[in-house]
Order: sequence, then structure tokens, then C-alpha cells
Amino acid sequence: MKKKTSILMAGVGGQGVLLASEILTDVMMNAGYDVKKSEVHGMAQRGGSVTSHVIVGEKVYSPLIRKGEADILFSFEILETMRYLEYLKKECVILVNNQKILPPSVSMGKEAYPDQSVGLLKNHFSQVRVVDAFAIAEKSGNAKALNVAFTGALSRYFEAPVELWYQAIRKMLPEKLVPVNIDAFDAGRNA
Repeated sequence: MKKKTSILMAGVGGQGVLLASEILTDVMMNAGYDVKKSEVHGMAQRGGSVTSHVIVGEKVYSPLIRKGEADILFSFEILETMRYLEYLKKECVILVNNQKILPPSVSMGKEAYPDQSVGLLKNHFSQVRVVDAFAIAEKSGNAKALNVAFTGALSRYFEAPVELWYQAIRKMLPEKLVPVNIDAFDAGRNA
């Protein structure tokens, strides 16, 4: 890993952004890195925007990512991806779940969902990866494990033993949910 990696995690309340950031933070600390994290979950319970800033490195001094400094945008929803582009470095990785959650203005028919978003991302950024985390989790036995399946896809960008990821999943989730979530993680990691 380079000296410092900044990961901006974004999504809509209820998608599991905060659990994913807890798993990543736990893994990287156990891998021996300094980690700082900051969360904004304002209207999370009502489907509002949720973000988590995670910075990993040899020595990290601030938990906040400044505009233009994110190495990775890990986004659980397509439109939320577009909201945070100004935080990205020119050479960055965008990992986006292909899920669409309609904002109220779209649900009420006042506006249209911008379906061209993924194409725009691919035209402006060289490393855009779209993941169908819902399908991966569903195939693994529980569609609700999409956040852990998506975290599996993120894990490919970090040098940490897979056992540390399993350990974090075991630590963060109730025992009865661990097997299906580990299956979902593995499927996301290998997707």
C-alpha cells in the first residue's frame, strides 16, 4: 500500500455504508495500519445520504478527505456516486454498486433519474468498476448481505489477508448471519 489511501464511502441510509466502513477500518487496523474514520449519517434512517471517510496509511492525522484527495470512491448507489465526484483525485478508482434508489423528486414524477451516469463516469475516469452487489448477495443466500458482498469487491484493493476480513465480519455481525455474509464477501471478492 502506498503511504496513504483515502476511501470515500457513499450511499443511502439503510444500504450498509457504515457497516462496510467498520469492517474496512477493523481490517486495516489489524493489518498494522493507522486508520482514521469519520461518518456523516444525517437523514440516514429516512433514506438520506450517508458517507464515511476512511483514511489508511503509515501515519494518518485527519479523518476527513478534502476535495480532490480521495483515492477510492466506494459508492453503494449510482446517483450518490455523482454527488461526490469533486472529492476524487484525477487518478482514482470508482467502485459503484449498480443499484438505483429513486429520490423523492423522481418517485413523484417531477424529474427523471439520470440513466447515463455510469457512461459519464467511464468517459471521465479510467478506473470505474460497476458491481451488481444485490445479485451477488442474492446468489450467496441472502440479498440483505449486499453490503458485505460489495465490501468483498473493495477488499481486492487492499493488501490484507482474507482472514482479517473474515475476522471483522465475525466481530461485527450476529453469529447466525456470519456464514451467509462470508459467502457473500467471497463472491464479491471473486466477482
